[in-house]
Amino acid sequence: MPLRARPIRTAALPAALVAAGLLTVCGTPTTTPEPDAPARAGAPRKPSVPAAAGTLGGPGSACALPVSFALAEGWEPEAIEDPEDPEFAALTRQGPATVRCEVDAKPSGHVGYLRVWTAPKGPARAALEGFVKAEKGSAAVSYRETTAGALPATEVTYTVRDGLTEESKEERAFAVSTPEATVIVHLGGLDTGEHRAMLPAYELARTTAKAL
Repeated sequence: MPLRARPIRTAALPAALVAAGLLTVCGTPTTTPEPDAPARAGAPRKPSVPAAAGTLGGPGSACALPVSFALAEGWEPEAIEDPEDPEFAALTRQGPATVRCEVDAKPSGHVGYLRVWTAPKGPARAALEGFVKAEKGSAAVSYRETTAGALPATEVTYTVRDGLTEESKEERAFAVSTPEATVIVHLGGLDTGEHRAMLPAYELARTTAKAL
């Protein structure tokens, strides 16, 4: 029995899509952040990693993924049903990536989410660059090579300008290559304050990632 699709949340959701009850997904990146980039003054210190309260991606979990990682307490995952449906391609795709799973932070007391996307097999950085470039209003982009668990990974910190509030907020994502696909795990939130408050859960996912 297919899983029920979970609506994807975003503060910039157009009124027409709200009325229709559809999913929504939230230009050229550089390797050097702009003066107001999160990597400069005001960036949060590296968060402490919380204890794991569950695992996503493995057998029996809510979402079938090419990777698994630990979830923080109160974060609830749900698969996106039929993300390949061409009727909703504009809403379930971002650059080379297709959304597969959303992990809701609301039960943990935060307004935000982790979304897991997959792109065709290939270099993690190329997929991540295409993903960020496709996000409307993205700017102040900073890439770095890191690890996700024991896997080589590329991570990006950037800002997105909200078309409704005219304010910028921080976003973050990491990407890893697996034999099956490139996986992008993206942390989004209502605003920069919520984003930073949720970084421990994001770091838990990043530091426990494993290819399946």
